[in-house]
Amino acid sequence: MTNQIKRIRVRIPKDYHQEPVISRLVSDYGLIVNITAAILGANAVGDGWFDLELQGTDAQIESALNYLQELSLQIWDETNTANW
Repeated sequence: MTNQIKRIRVRIPKDYHQEPVISRLVSDYGLIVNITAAILGANAVGDGWFDLELQGTDAQIESALNYLQELSLQIWDETNTANW
């Protein structure tokens, strides 16, 4: 199985700031995660925006994206984001 790289942008609401959302992509789904950009307000009072590179098999990436969708997080990828 060949590893793939998928770039996504995800919005993590402040309600999830105490949850290890990104960490679970590594521990539960076996992905290599590179945070390429992030915006998080002072004292983490607002939503966080993260640009992530996910590296793993197609199945691992698909499972991880399903997990993020189950949390009802907003997710964009380079195919539907202008000026990525």
